[in-house]
Amino acid sequence: MRVEQKKESRLSYLIEIILYIAIMFLIRETSIPNSHYLVTGFLYSGTTLIVATLMMKRRGITWKALGLARPKNIKKTLLHSGVIFITVIATFLIFNIIQDQFAVAKASSEAAKGTITGYSLSNGDYAYVFSVIVFVWLQSALEELLERGFLITWVEGLLSNVKFRTAIAIIFQACIWGFRHSYDISERSISVALVGIVMGIAYVKLGRNLWSVIIAHCAMNTMSLI
Repeated sequence: MRVEQKKESRLSYLIEIILYIAIMFLIRETSIPNSHYLVTGFLYSGTTLIVATLMMKRRGITWKALGLARPKNIKKTLLHSGVIFITVIATFLIFNIIQDQFAVAKASSEAAKGTITGYSLSNGDYAYVFSVIVFVWLQSALEELLERGFLITWVEGLLSNVKFRTAIAIIFQACIWGFRHSYDISERSISVALVGIVMGIAYVKLGRNLWSVIIAHCAMNTMSLI
């Protein structure tokens, strides 16, 4: 009886993961003419957040349980965020060096490059940067909730009888995250996936508290606007 219940549980996790990813990419492909890339980002992040929350409610799981609980030590959380941020930057630099030397991945598509607006504080675009920064932070937080918090947990649930389920879950969510930042398997999607692995490892190793990775993610995206 218990074996059958476990199989049913794993099947339900599989169905929910497929449904979650299908909705994510379906919304991602929704085109809103003349809209800012953040609008599209909020559209699919907001939709998948609702879907994930409903799936969690069905299982009696809260976002607090997945790591949105208040940090016990603010200073330690900030320190962890700093270490994650530095590791992410190092990951980018190492990948760029390897890419420049060996061209291991093809160049990003023009569609993927379109998410880079060219606006920055260094260009004197103060009004633009300060008008979008809060939305950039919110989008960063949503991505950590969905990829690190929800997706890792659900893939682990699917692979509950697999020895290296957490490692597989980290790699899986990173690949999904990387691919949805591009329209192909390219330099951009691979570099984002590598960052996703760093974030996933940090989330798991730091007690599954989302705040460290959220702050690091916000810092990373803020730097892109400087």
